[in-house]
Amino acid sequence: MWWHVYPLGFVGAEVRPSTPVGERPVEHRLDRIAGWLDHVVALGLNGLMLGPVFESSSHGYDTTDHFRIDPRLGDEADFDRLVSAAHDRGVQVLLDGVFNHVGREHPAFRALGAEGPDAPTAELFRVDWDGWHPGERVRSELFEGHDILVALDHTRPAVEDLVVEVMTYWLGRGVDGWRLDAAYAVPPAFWARVLPRVRERFPDAWFSGEVIHGDGAAIVRASTMDSLTQYELWQGIWHGIADRNCHELAHAIERHDELLATFVPSTFIGNHDVTRIASAVGTEFVGHAAAVLFTVAGTPSVWAGDEFGWLGVKEAREGGDDAVRPEFPEDPASARAGADDDLFHAHEALVALRRRHPWLHRAHTDVVHLENTAIVLRTATDSAAVVTALNLGPDPVDLPAADATRVEAGGADLRDGTLRLPAGGWAVLTA
Repeated sequence: MWWHVYPLGFVGAEVRPSTPVGERPVEHRLDRIAGWLDHVVALGLNGLMLGPVFESSSHGYDTTDHFRIDPRLGDEADFDRLVSAAHDRGVQVLLDGVFNHVGREHPAFRALGAEGPDAPTAELFRVDWDGWHPGERVRSELFEGHDILVALDHTRPAVEDLVVEVMTYWLGRGVDGWRLDAAYAVPPAFWARVLPRVRERFPDAWFSGEVIHGDGAAIVRASTMDSLTQYELWQGIWHGIADRNCHELAHAIERHDELLATFVPSTFIGNHDVTRIASAVGTEFVGHAAAVLFTVAGTPSVWAGDEFGWLGVKEAREGGDDAVRPEFPEDPASARAGADDDLFHAHEALVALRRRHPWLHRAHTDVVHLENTAIVLRTATDSAAVVTALNLGPDPVDLPAADATRVEAGGADLRDGTLRLPAGGWAVLTA
């Protein structure tokens, strides 16, 4: 269960620096993330999912050197200390692998401007050389129209070799797996050629692909990835709660269950690319969203700060991600001092419940009661069950307890097989 961090924002690094790549001094800031590892453990989580840490021109997704820690974060020794400190606490580390594209300032791409199609790195990129003349701008395919992100050519063995080399290098330095950024933009056959080569040396490494849409089961089968991001469930939780439409939530959970025959999805209610859950549904309903996250199947992650109910709205403009990727204080206690303590304790209780019931990782969920503003979910095996009840309405509601006998998190009055939730209340129970 991951605690997801965007390192550049977390440590207060300048995301749009004026100093060019290659001229920036090393700022030893990664220890600030290490200072939060005890907080991760206190939450009960056991994974640290890092956003981009490699040298880049700006926000981290425009890589310029896959083998160098971004000097705005520190150096390789700082990174090694962070990984070691995490492992000392039983916390695994996941890196963000941006392998669909690189930054325009990457030396391999800059060589094309100087040497054209004869550059030794030309085969790495998808470039239109027709009518090109020396000194002209190189016309490369871009990632989603972003001029600073030039696409790699995933049909080329040289790109496969590069990605294998990068992955195995950092796995060799101790990381435990990779989040594959923009995996939806890369042909699944590419991953199917790359990942087995990596697993030959690191059979326990875990790979989760960022996939926003499409047939998840088919993509996993074709790519050999272990998991994919579950955006459909995230959207169902967000809209189901925000719109007071539990039917949408129920539909998303039923669709989610269908994936379990093939793989266990990577589940979340917040990440670096979306409006924070507290801003999306309201602070008073963050507990409801977290209750669903931690009681349905999946490999869940907490977007750092959501456990405090932090706000942040993503906007479609330059710098529009800044509000959801803020700087963190050096001392976790100071962050908790101004936060909703009940929400933090709710996260503790939900994570603890999931640790006590590891079968939740792949168990199916049934919708046992459904109204517009109320829902009861039952996730179970033959011998155990966890029941999640949500009330999104302005009045108390009586719901079936679905054989539950004990309230584990949230607040409810349980008697005679009936669960009474207060207005806007939620509860998680066990049978």
